Amino acid sequence: MDYAATRQEALTRIAAAQDLEVLEKLRVEFLGKQGSVSALLKTLGAMSPEQRQAEGPQIHALREGVTEALASRKAGLESAALEARLAAETVDLSLPAPEAPRGTVHPVSQVMDELAEIFADLGFAVASGPEIEDDWHNFTALNMPESHPARAMHDTFYFPEEEGQSGRMLLRTHTSPVQIRTMLKDGAPLRIIAPGRVYRSDSDATHTPMFHQVEGLVIDKGIHLGHLKWTLETFLKAFFEREDIVLRLRPSYFPFTEPSVEVDVGFALVNGPDGKSRRVLGGSGDAPGHGWMELLGSGMVNRKVIEFGGLDPDEWQGFAFGIGVDRLAMLKYGMDDLRAFFDGDQRWLAHYGFSALDVPTLSGGVGTPA
Repeated sequence: MDYAATRQEALTRIAAAQDLEVLEKLRVEFLGKQGSVSALLKTLGAMSPEQRQAEGPQIHALREGVTEALASRKAGLESAALEARLAAETVDLSLPAPEAPRGTVHPVSQVMDELAEIFADLGFAVASGPEIEDDWHNFTALNMPESHPARAMHDTFYFPEEEGQSGRMLLRTHTSPVQIRTMLKDGAPLRIIAPGRVYRSDSDATHTPMFHQVEGLVIDKGIHLGHLKWTLETFLKAFFEREDIVLRLRPSYFPFTEPSVEVDVGFALVNGPDGKSRRVLGGSGDAPGHGWMELLGSGMVNRKVIEFGGLDPDEWQGFAFGIGVDRLAMLKYGMDDLRAFFDGDQRWLAHYGFSALDVPTLSGGVGTPA
């Protein structure tokens, strides 16, 4: 058999193929199970050793030549088809953009930006810390040693203990460890907020295992409770965009502050469009139809916490406060179930979400809904 002539004929027919469909038919004709080149390969088993030695290389060379020609022609046809499609397709840049983008900013992300905008105007920097904390930063350095009963206030997610660890690892239960890390790193004076995710084993309409908290810390000389109350009032008036916000401080207990105060904010009961009454912040809190709602915990930083932060408590004083970011969002935007924040329901996001262009600014408003 004239293998060279057979090879040349096959290459000529492959080169003449005008589309991928014709090329596939040629592949089946030559290299398919019943193809002509495949049939030649099957004859090798019946040949004598001498014949196999003489004709085997020629048959394999024929097969390789046809295979390479098919691959090369296929690549050429695919490239030509792509170029033709790209040349035919056009984009009309004069078409109007969609009326609104499909995605929305989650209310928690929006409130985080609102907090940062307001506190930046008050001279606060934004600090952060790890979500996987060690026992010392999360509890001990905040005046909660191993046997302290305040640890029972936190339903903590602990990691399994490993050999050689200096302390137990856990998912942080509050953003307060950032206080210690920032004092140790930057010293004093300090003015920071520390927003972020925190974790506790709890779940109902107003609690979730993961939620968001913002911690505030001021360390300076001559700091007292008056500075704390003014800071919180200024923040809440800017956040809720109301001037009639009234606060009430009640004595409380937190191991990392002394004295400690719970902060209540006045509200009024207002009938909504559905006929149900709802709380609206503002008012005296003591008038008829008004009341007080607990909003956050705060106090003067405990001397031991300042010492753990590497500072001299006789020289430096400070105040701290912590508030749930999710709760702020619920109060400001009228949400009644915290669990919906994490359901991923597109309808909920479309209703409560914010446009990417709704960037909070003190001049334009810190909470303009989409």
